[in-house]
Amino acid sequence: MIDTLGPLSVHARCFRIFQSISLFTVRKSRLIPERKLLMVCGILGLLLHDPSVDAAQEINEGLSLLQHRGQDACGIVTCGPKGRFYQCKANGMVRDVFDKNAISRLIGGMGVGHVRYPTAGSSNNAEAQPFYVNSPYGIVFAHNGNLINTASLLQFMDATAHRHINTSSDSELLLNIFANNLQQTGKFRINEEDIFTAIGGLMKQCKGAYACVAMLAGFGIIAFRDPNGIRPIGMGVRKSGSGRDYLFSSESVVADASGFGDWEDVKPGEAVIITRSGVSRRQVSDPATFAPDIFEFVYFARPDSVLDGISVYRSRMAMGDALAEEVKKVLSARNLTVDVVIPVPDTSRVAALNLAQKLQLPYREGFIKNRYVGRTFIMPGQQMRRKNVRRKLNAMALEFVDKNVLLVDDSIVRGTTSKEIVQMAKDVGAKKVIVASCAPPIRYPHVYGIDMPSRSELVAYNRDTESIATAIGADLVVFQTLPDLVSSIRHLNPNITTFDCSMFTGDYITGGVDEAYLAHIEGLRADNVKEKVVDGGFMAVNGKGGGVARADGAGHDREAEVGANGGPMNGADDTVGLHNTWKTN
Repeated sequence: MIDTLGPLSVHARCFRIFQSISLFTVRKSRLIPERKLLMVCGILGLLLHDPSVDAAQEINEGLSLLQHRGQDACGIVTCGPKGRFYQCKANGMVRDVFDKNAISRLIGGMGVGHVRYPTAGSSNNAEAQPFYVNSPYGIVFAHNGNLINTASLLQFMDATAHRHINTSSDSELLLNIFANNLQQTGKFRINEEDIFTAIGGLMKQCKGAYACVAMLAGFGIIAFRDPNGIRPIGMGVRKSGSGRDYLFSSESVVADASGFGDWEDVKPGEAVIITRSGVSRRQVSDPATFAPDIFEFVYFARPDSVLDGISVYRSRMAMGDALAEEVKKVLSARNLTVDVVIPVPDTSRVAALNLAQKLQLPYREGFIKNRYVGRTFIMPGQQMRRKNVRRKLNAMALEFVDKNVLLVDDSIVRGTTSKEIVQMAKDVGAKKVIVASCAPPIRYPHVYGIDMPSRSELVAYNRDTESIATAIGADLVVFQTLPDLVSSIRHLNPNITTFDCSMFTGDYITGGVDEAYLAHIEGLRADNVKEKVVDGGFMAVNGKGGGVARADGAGHDREAEVGANGGPMNGADDTVGLHNTWKTN
């Protein structure tokens, strides 16, 4: 069901009624702090040649393959006959949200899917994607990344575009900028040219990292990528009867598993429009430095994916080879020997194996992983992360007793996981524990879509290598050098001359990231503010539509009058647009 909002005065009155309902709900439940969503997510768009075949099941399977990119919430919206949208989204894993009943209600031969990474203090159902606006034309939108100029964009939305942003998600903001640009055409029906113009305008307005998939009711699916190409997205094609099916996905693994070939990355600043009549592509942004996020290769992407022409698996092999040389040099200088190489599961396995082979050392699996506990560095709160490390890994004493152990990890962020793992190794009898990181020390926040902590919470911030080793309890820490990391990846695609390495260097490729901005996001991300309550106000710009942390004159947080539910709960999304079929009988 698609509802149309009435005049602003009616909208305002309805929203105030909704606020009072939210107040009653929030007082009876856990208060959720207002936080800007910063995450790596997985996005997917699918258009089938035969509109009578439902796309939902295949989108569901594709999202399962992207589950590593988002374990907090997921959603699918499909487009059926007469341009009607069907939606199901909720907090939870793909397998839990999309049962047979939920999939059967998602009608239509094209659709958009999304998986969201858990973000500290942000488990609001209303933040689940895809998002929807009914005007103009009916648009569904999913996004991976983060904008860095949200304050000015929100002011524009409020004062000029007169569009209400209902959540704290950049995805909703991007959607409304795109919708507003389309609305400027004033046309009853739009064409590809209008869409390219709208996306080109968006790229001039928005600063940051974004890979996006959109769906226009009864028209087709669209994908575009920020001018620097920081976040990944690509497309694949599959023969289907007399025509072709088309797929957009964050990673190529979805295309591989679903029988799509001719995988091609969406270029930086490019927009791609797919309808059942064909494919249109255009570079719509001004030229900019191509700088994909290096952390995709270090940690986030699946090893069987290929991003921007680079095999993630082969890049991690090369990281291990390069790290071996650095380890050999450091061990020789310290007159230390190693008995065994053990990876910290799972991401570092490939690099650890290559490192062991290069150094001619035994490779052993010393930690057994419980696969049903989520990734730890991004979990809310230090205490929660510590607790989950022990739940997640179990050390096998036989591989550690009376040995000098070299533990290989993909990176060291807060140091929480590393500290617990080092202690686990010592608890089962390791003589010495040396930690080797495939990435250099992380000393700066990541502002392009990964919810890394504030600088003060990064274990490498204002610490040298010796101090880091002391902080995590290791006898020695060896870091990959940045030139070696870059060359490990770049040699697989020499056409890419630059990577976003801002978390290592503090140099942000988009510009616009100054000390004031870093202080702002650190105030949102720090562990010690993650339990803050919010004070909501109608259409409050700072909180993206009501809900911004407030303090009294003494700097103390006030008790909330309205909770941080910046949008409707599951099952009630029809109050602002689409009916949500999750848990519908």
